[in-house]
Amino acid sequence: MYRSSTHFFSTFFLVFLCFYTLLPGRLFAQIQPDYQKNPVYSESLVGTARGLFAVSPSAVIPLWTEGSVDKIIYANGWFFLTSKGILFSPDLKSFQLRNEGLPVNTIKEFDGNKKTFIREVRPLKDLEVLASDENVLVTLTKNEVFISKNAGFSWQTLGFSSRTSGGKAVAAAMLEEKTSEGTKKELTVFLSHALYGLSYIQPDRLSSKWTDITDGIEKIPTLPYTDEIADISVMQVTDTDGSLKEEVYFTQTFLPRLYRLDWENKAGVLIAQGSEAADTWDGLGIAGKHLVFMSTEGINIFYPAAPSFLPKTAGTDKVVKILNDMRETPRCAWFPSRMTGFGGPFTLSELWLTRAGRIQSDYRDKIKNKKSLYVPAGQVVTPKGIDKFISVIETNKLNSLVIDMKDDYGLLRFRTQNPLVSEKAKESAYAIDIDNFVKTFKEKNVHLIARIVVFKDRNLYKQKNGAYAVWDAKNNAPWLGIRDFEKIPAENDKAEQIKTIFYDEYWVDPYSEEVWEYNTAIAKELIRRGFDEIQFDYIRFPTDGRNIRDTRYRWQDSGMDMESALISFLSYARKNIDAPIGIDIYGANGWYRSGTRTGQDVELMARYVDVICPMFYPSHFEQDFLAYTPIIERPYRIYFYGTYRNTVIARSQVLVRPWVQAFYLNVSFDRQFYDKNYVLRQIFGVRDAADSGYMYWNNSGRYGDLSPDIGSTRAPLPYPWEKAERDKVSHIPVLSDF
Repeated sequence: MYRSSTHFFSTFFLVFLCFYTLLPGRLFAQIQPDYQKNPVYSESLVGTARGLFAVSPSAVIPLWTEGSVDKIIYANGWFFLTSKGILFSPDLKSFQLRNEGLPVNTIKEFDGNKKTFIREVRPLKDLEVLASDENVLVTLTKNEVFISKNAGFSWQTLGFSSRTSGGKAVAAAMLEEKTSEGTKKELTVFLSHALYGLSYIQPDRLSSKWTDITDGIEKIPTLPYTDEIADISVMQVTDTDGSLKEEVYFTQTFLPRLYRLDWENKAGVLIAQGSEAADTWDGLGIAGKHLVFMSTEGINIFYPAAPSFLPKTAGTDKVVKILNDMRETPRCAWFPSRMTGFGGPFTLSELWLTRAGRIQSDYRDKIKNKKSLYVPAGQVVTPKGIDKFISVIETNKLNSLVIDMKDDYGLLRFRTQNPLVSEKAKESAYAIDIDNFVKTFKEKNVHLIARIVVFKDRNLYKQKNGAYAVWDAKNNAPWLGIRDFEKIPAENDKAEQIKTIFYDEYWVDPYSEEVWEYNTAIAKELIRRGFDEIQFDYIRFPTDGRNIRDTRYRWQDSGMDMESALISFLSYARKNIDAPIGIDIYGANGWYRSGTRTGQDVELMARYVDVICPMFYPSHFEQDFLAYTPIIERPYRIYFYGTYRNTVIARSQVLVRPWVQAFYLNVSFDRQFYDKNYVLRQIFGVRDAADSGYMYWNNSGRYGDLSPDIGSTRAPLPYPWEKAERDKVSHIPVLSDF
């Protein structure tokens, strides 16, 4: 019973608030958990973007709400992988962060007048415990592995297997090693990398180093790298002599594959695979003698001793019901043994897969199903030009357009009304009449997307004696990327000279809060004047130039790196723009979990935007990339797998709307295959992966290679060509929202 009416109403309100947010439609009641019987805790635990909650059939109670929770582990107490780092609780009442020794990230905030800094633990990708010693924990960032041997009170680095970021999962096991003195068990830590497969290190050895394991692990045809490993888990089993030993299992992120590690031969052994061309098997965990993992089809239970999958049980049905009843997308969960029927509790992570096709953006309904056309601003300054693109849109059954409002040189393509913008801006001679433009296309129900080129900006680069420019440390001047050197022969009594040829790219400093403020002000004005969506392009660092090592960033504050610069900008933009925000990224950064050289880390950026637009142009990849028989299907493959992979890396937090190549480039594949069908195959690829919309790009505005939109997968247009790839695709789209 409640001790007072005040206590009753405050408790009832708390339960009602959480219940309304997470589990609508159930009776309201207060959970009375028995905290003294851990780990046989009587209720389920669910982690979300807002924290940790105890969930019963009748109510939800918040336990910790200071950040997101992505993984739950019980090891002599509760450990949680959170956005604040490693969180520990002995009893689910008190909580403490255990982050000593973990690296810190600095995020810069700007309110228009002053800047402040948030220093937080660098985002952690995974957390695992050593089964035979629960004081040993391992975790990792994008490019560094850490170990704790004292239950997380302190952490030490184990380095990384590669100079390239891209860590995904980590695990620890005691594995048998043959020595001159016999067989002994040795601590072994495993890491999965986006490019280099499975790696291990034995940290208790002198001069230990990371070693890659790639044998037996599937690659996508024509690609040199082992396809990404999603998760690693260690199971304790009874050996033939009655002793306990540990076995290592792992899954893949973009291919439905489950492996056992053959430690003696340092190779993966495939023990199960799905039938789909693309699926995600992730969140691998242990439930007694069973392996548990998530896929786009739901929860999977595998019994490796058989080996075979188990059919759905009453326990898994209960778990599924709890997860499906959540209003908010769950991230992880722990379920008591009384519910699961596996003789012990088990944990699930990567629970975004329970709603793999449902985009989590607040603007979801506004941004979905947009089929767009890039329109060069200089070609719609007259009524005749506007009519031309209206015709292209209507003929091809499109419903959206993208147009430059700040172009690749930093020129505005409209007349601003904002004094803050006009102070820095320079208007193009080919600016549009924005009010008439918006009115005309709105009458046609066209969704308007304003493209703003952010950090490539010649206009801003030249202002205030280069105050905003990326700096050349060698020459103490604004930096320009060197493309090449050209010899000029000696003549007319002049000695031979060397001419420097520069890229036509002028970069401003991504760390500059004044650059953020300027571009965000442009975006806000465009939304106010009728645009529906903002698209930031060149939201990255420069990558080209023989002198790239000479770049310096004078606006960079202590503790910041490339990723934190872009996140800081996007966080600022998100707080100030009341509209959908999209970003353009390199195709490779949508394909692999790595922001190498550019700062474009999809996992991190997805938290602040609504649309990600990868440039999967077939002409821009290596020409043998996915060019297996039948080679003509390559454009379909790139967009099918690419759209799927980008959505999975972003965990469906955003809508992936790729740029489609509607132009010819003089490369070997295009010379042989480019035509209308080349373009149309890309559209089928996007539709079959996620049916998430697309955007045609042709810089010159010539769109003679388009075909009318093929419609959605609700009423699918049959694929008109060879079906070698599509024979493996039965669930279309793979990431379905219906």
